Amino acid sequence: MYLIVTRSFPPELGGMQSLMWGLARELSKSFMIKVFADYIENHKSFDDQASFSIERVGGPKLLRKYRKAYLIDEFVKDSKVNGIISDHWKSLEHLKTNKKKYCLIHGKEINHAKGSGINKRLLKVLNSVEKVIANSKYTKNLAIDIGVKEEKIIVINPGIDPIKNLDQKSLDKVESLLRVKSPRLITVSRFDKRKNHEKVIMALRNLKQIYPDIIYICIGSGDEEENIKNLVKELNLEGQVMFFKDITDDLKNALVAKSNIFVMPSGIYKTSVEGFGIAYTEAAQYGIPSIGGKDGGASDAIDHENTGLICDGNQLDEIYSSINSMLENKKYLEYGKNAKDIVSKFYWSNIIEEYKKVIN
Repeated sequence: MYLIVTRSFPPELGGMQSLMWGLARELSKSFMIKVFADYIENHKSFDDQASFSIERVGGPKLLRKYRKAYLIDEFVKDSKVNGIISDHWKSLEHLKTNKKKYCLIHGKEINHAKGSGINKRLLKVLNSVEKVIANSKYTKNLAIDIGVKEEKIIVINPGIDPIKNLDQKSLDKVESLLRVKSPRLITVSRFDKRKNHEKVIMALRNLKQIYPDIIYICIGSGDEEENIKNLVKELNLEGQVMFFKDITDDLKNALVAKSNIFVMPSGIYKTSVEGFGIAYTEAAQYGIPSIGGKDGGASDAIDHENTGLICDGNQLDEIYSSINSMLENKKYLEYGKNAKDIVSKFYWSNIIEEYKKVIN
């Protein structure tokens, strides 16, 4: 049996939640799995349909990690547990058991100054586990830079599920919404500083001169939403930018499938960094190439000048020229085909074999 300890699990939505659900689901096909997850309202109907046991841990957030650690330590006393897999070093920090531990790292949560108090805490955990599983080569290098032992680290990219057939009603709705708008750029992500939505919008002002019917589709919500919407008004780009949030997966997938380029040239903001970028690989399934930022793990998901482009997300002119070069002569068609041809390497059916080699 393996325990999965997570702070992020469905029915809560998000990239980390999808990752941990996929990991638990796929491992449960080969091993007994029990998940210790944070409490979330309306979890029961979701938990009941899972093929493995899920224990929810509630209480005040500050005390939850101690309670979770106590429950896990008690559980392993009476159960045959081969190992514990966690999505965050803090979830392992207070465990007393000497069972083998594996910790996933993603970028932002380990990006603290070397020698700081929090850096010392995370190194104490990560240098004592069996293996540290980084989501990209970038995250591995970041971990080495902040003091994690290189021999502890292995890179396993996040898995994705193969796409289902697109819903025809949603496809028809997208065509009705977009009509003659072309070319079509899209971003699916939270609105936060490091995603660089605002720089894409500023590039759009110049791209509009060459492509008068260009449209930029933004799907998501977040702290920067109002600022981004205000920028669109300031630049008189209301006719070139469409915002969507709280939409169905069917509509989201149809919007991606009917776009030409997925654009998310992320940078680094304070300690926040794009460790990988599942959204790039999800877009690739529809034959949509991506533009990602050089700061972070996007280059694990995007093969530069083959399945998309990597640019400096802090430089407006690089974002502009990357979009324009992919639109010229419809280069995005070639990149999109290449992306679709190789995306299967990110499917869970392949990724889970890498996890099994590590923990077995």
